[in-house]
Amino acid sequence: MALTRKTSKHKAGTAKAARKSTTQKATKKPSKSAGPKTTLTGSSVTAFINTVENETRRRDAKTLVALMKKATGEKPKMWGPSIIGFGEYHYKYATGREGDMCAVGFSPRKANTVLYVLGALGGDEPLLKKLGPYKNGKSCLYVNNLDNVDIGVLEEIVAKSYKATKRKWG
Repeated sequence: MALTRKTSKHKAGTAKAARKSTTQKATKKPSKSAGPKTTLTGSSVTAFINTVENETRRRDAKTLVALMKKATGEKPKMWGPSIIGFGEYHYKYATGREGDMCAVGFSPRKANTVLYVLGALGGDEPLLKKLGPYKNGKSCLYVNNLDNVDIGVLEEIVAKSYKATKRKWG
């Protein structure tokens, strides 16, 4: 009888593992209907900035709009519900995934302002050493307060990133 229970538990465990494996495989497959999450919208940049609760983020957003407009020569546009972008490009990866995205941009979030400026430059960009306090990810900078960074260096980073993105993606 004990042997039967062990066998039953083993079979049940195997079936459970098989179901789990099947479920995991199913969730890993990308949906053919899923499109890019961040797309160009017709929303007002000014209206969005006015909804930013944190006074520092709202002030920094206004500064960044002027800075990025000057560095890129582009008008600001909303990408998704919370990214203010300048310029755009079409990307297509070897995997077949493709879409459109802003060449540079930023998003005033609760914890900090995220600047999407390292996509074509990378985290080893020499100008970053001169910027001031920040954190970075693969393609973005996280800045808490623009008062603490060198705005001239940030403008150089934005201009350089914009040009590199346009050169890389057209």
